Amino acid sequence: MTTRGIRGATQISEDSPDAILDATRELLSAILDANPALDTEDIASIFFTVTHDLNAAHPALAARQLGWVDVPLLCAQEIPVPNSMPRVVRVLIHWNTDRPQKEINHVYLGRAAALRPDLQIPARPSLNGHKKETVVIT
Repeated sequence: MTTRGIRGATQISEDSPDAILDATRELLSAILDANPALDTEDIASIFFTVTHDLNAAHPALAARQLGWVDVPLLCAQEIPVPNSMPRVVRVLIHWNTDRPQKEINHVYLGRAAALRPDLQIPARPSLNGHKKETVVIT
């Protein structure tokens, strides 16, 4: 079995616990939707990073709130690179799977889709019914 990485990112509306946790839960749910074979039993670990302007909550708490209690989690703050996108949560999920890399789908939500300008951005409905830009890399 191989360990594959699933990448994702989302931009947070404000530095508040609710905004960070809501957006992170949405991102993790979108990653599960984009990778239907992903079972939390097969997750080796998850690494979350936040830009330097987010410190109101640990995004890993969102994974715990989704019931991922046995998954090792780690949070870190990114270096403050000039002119980088503000208020971004990134995730790297280490998935133990036999699937080839080309079958792994990475997810970038909302404005964070601009972090992958090389991708075409389809629209998808968000949880509140409005259209939301999403990048799913296949």
